[in-house]
Amino acid sequence: MRAGKAPKQPKQPKQPKAAKQPKAPAKPSKAGRNLPAATAVGVILLGGLLAGLLFFPFAIVAIATVFAAVGVWEVSRALEVRGIKVPLVPVLVGTVALPFAAYFGGSETLAFALVATVVAILLWRAIDTAEDAVRSIFAGIFVVLWVPFLLSFALLLLGEPNGSIGVAVLLLLVVANDTFGYLVGAIFGKHPMAPKISPKKSWEGFAGSAAGATVVGIVAALFFLDQPWWFGLVLAVATVAAATAGDFSESMIKRELGVKDMSNLLPGHGGIMDRLDSVVFASPVVFTLSVLLAGA
Repeated sequence: MRAGKAPKQPKQPKQPKAAKQPKAPAKPSKAGRNLPAATAVGVILLGGLLAGLLFFPFAIVAIATVFAAVGVWEVSRALEVRGIKVPLVPVLVGTVALPFAAYFGGSETLAFALVATVVAILLWRAIDTAEDAVRSIFAGIFVVLWVPFLLSFALLLLGEPNGSIGVAVLLLLVVANDTFGYLVGAIFGKHPMAPKISPKKSWEGFAGSAAGATVVGIVAALFFLDQPWWFGLVLAVATVAAATAGDFSESMIKRELGVKDMSNLLPGHGGIMDRLDSVVFASPVVFTLSVLLAGA
């Protein structure tokens, strides 16, 4: 070894690289939904419906019928979790008939179509003697009343003078109810309205729904419906009450059946019925108030 030259040190074994820690999963939103997907789907649906109302009113009848049919299928499938079989054939035939009866024939034709559907359900179960027929009959009548019958009131409104604007206002009021209720509830919500049914619904969110829908209702009454401001106020408050009742009703049914969503057809929203729950309850309310108060 040469003088002045330090001996070579043995190479140290390389330390293994630390394993990468898996990223923590993204926290779900307070509403439990994929908010970007829900927003995108909501905007597309609302834009398509409003465009149809302005340019192709008849297309709305077909779209409403398709939505109602899918909603009936979702509810029927959810009821099967508890062994309740809905007689789908007469129920779906009635689901197709009711919206067209409402649009082309008015309230009397709608009532006749409803009675005919109920009779068809009874006859179907009388011929096809399935087990637990009584519960099946009541389930079929319940599904028809809940989905296509209530939704058909929106098509009764569509058949009224300036009906396209009326249905557009109905949709905007429901959207305002959902949007402002979500925003205010997510930020300020502390006092649940019905914790055993829908723990995420708060009184603060309900107040936000009422405030947002009131603004939309008053603006719509003054600038689109040619009605006094108080008409928009009454319409907004009644719509928020009906939409909230519809939301609670579906939440109660889903809790009873043990399902989170009726289906997963709409990203960020769940199923069609998870979007229609407010509309089906609000439709008869808006139609009735429009008929009774429009000339006041």
